[in-house]
Amino acid sequence: MTRSIAEQAHLALLLEVATTPTPGNVDRHRDHDDLRFEHFLAGAVGAIDGLDALATPDGPSIGVAFERAVAGMSEGAGTNTQFGGLLLLAPLVRTAGTGELSQERATAIGESTTVVDAEGFYRAFEHVDVAVADPPDDMDTLDVRRGADAIPALRARDLSLYDVMDRSTDRDGIAREWIGGFDRTFEAADAIERREGPITDRAAETFLDLLATEPDPFVAINHGEAVAATVRERAAAVRDEQVDPAELAEELVADGINPGTTADILAGGLFVALSRGAEI
Repeated sequence: MTRSIAEQAHLALLLEVATTPTPGNVDRHRDHDDLRFEHFLAGAVGAIDGLDALATPDGPSIGVAFERAVAGMSEGAGTNTQFGGLLLLAPLVRTAGTGELSQERATAIGESTTVVDAEGFYRAFEHVDVAVADPPDDMDTLDVRRGADAIPALRARDLSLYDVMDRSTDRDGIAREWIGGFDRTFEAADAIERREGPITDRAAETFLDLLATEPDPFVAINHGEAVAATVRERAAAVRDEQVDPAELAEELVADGINPGTTADILAGGLFVALSRGAEI
């Protein structure tokens, strides 16, 4: 079966949440009290129109299409399910829609964004509540939690979406991917491709590798750097077969700890792998 680029991105979102165990995150076996497996399925379905717009070479700009995807996700799920995943997918899907999907081309696509894209990104925060770190003192007027109210400041500084990402790398893992050439995303794709077995099993092993390698920024935002470091250490113990992955999954869910950035990068890696021919 030949899938469209938007369908590959949609499938990547579905495979990410279907992958189990992904310790701390919602998966097909585990829910959080206020966020369930079916929410993610509905959010992925709701994002389809935005993903299709991102995949269209002459479609709306990345920021505008991203806002469309987030609005659809929010309407479908009734909550925030894949905001970070969609933000990571946005330049990747547009890159695939305009030619070869490579780190270099995806970075160039990100660098080509404009203030209009940044406006769409800020408007996306009008649709859902997103946990973010406090901005530096000199960027208070650009706090993303201000949503559309921050657009005059964006225009005054003529900041593109890439500029906004560049100013967010110290506290946001998806921004680091945009600015760092999508290294972890493509490494995740490589790991998924070289492993054997069902793709969700390969993805689960890749998730653990990601979580064991770097503290999850989303955990750090919500629970502090020390907790994020402890989660990384526990994931490393699972990877080294010292702890059962299901045990860690239950432990993190019970504590309300959600390594959301790691899940977002896994979704991006799944999209890249699928785009390069990974089979399911």
